[in-house]
Amino acid sequence: MMKSVKLTIFALFTMALPADSMLMAQRQPPVSPVQPPAYADIADLVLRSPIIVDSVIRGVERLKGEESTGVSARFGRLLVQADVSGLIRGDNNLPPRITYIVDLVLDSRGKLANLKKQRMMLFGRPVSGSPNKIQLSGPDSQRLWSPMLDALTRRITAEALAKDAPPPVTGIGNAFYVAGALPGEGETQVFLTTADGRPISLSILRRPGETPRWAVALSEIVDEAAAPPARDSLLWYRLACGLPANLPDSAIRSLDTADGEAARNDYRFVIRSLGRCNRGEGGQL
Repeated sequence: MMKSVKLTIFALFTMALPADSMLMAQRQPPVSPVQPPAYADIADLVLRSPIIVDSVIRGVERLKGEESTGVSARFGRLLVQADVSGLIRGDNNLPPRITYIVDLVLDSRGKLANLKKQRMMLFGRPVSGSPNKIQLSGPDSQRLWSPMLDALTRRITAEALAKDAPPPVTGIGNAFYVAGALPGEGETQVFLTTADGRPISLSILRRPGETPRWAVALSEIVDEAAAPPARDSLLWYRLACGLPANLPDSAIRSLDTADGEAARNDYRFVIRSLGRCNRGEGGQL
């Protein structure tokens, strides 16, 4: 009877998994010491995960044979039971105990990390027809709980669910440059394309003898009081992780050579000001 139950859970898991996710799941790293989370890593997780759970692992069983089909010899597959101690995102009807499957790297002895009684943050999606089961949303979606991870996850979730949350940036539309009356004075505007069609634009202002200033606007009207986004905010993430490194030729096709080069320089100034999209800098949790 137990084998039948496990096979049913495995079948539900694999049916719900996208075609390439089985391979991705096999890259789930072993549990490692907690390190400060990088904003971009956690934003990636939050934005792709309709269920986010603070949990404690209560039961773990290694799956073998047919239940571990497709798992590399370097990995082991676990059927995990976890108690929900806090629901950060998701349906309030989630039961107090959930089940999921995770693939972990084996250690040098061929053993798996001991997850039992560990406090974990889980990022997942529902399994159709099985309210007590979730599917992890990616290979890095089981993370050791920490106060830093908890606080950052809650902050990003609140940002993402806000009515005025900035949309994903999909590219660059057009850029324009207007020279000022004085040498070295000018203004560039860069209009971005977004996933839902909402406007986002960048404006860069240069004046002789002054440091260039730039701002981002989330409406058709550029507010004079607009400013660059705060580092490690959702708007910063949308720009730093969504913009190309350089202004494409298509964006300045209507400008002459000098104005086009000025727009390119201003855009590069914005990219430098934003800094790197810091994926992976916080390590696995």
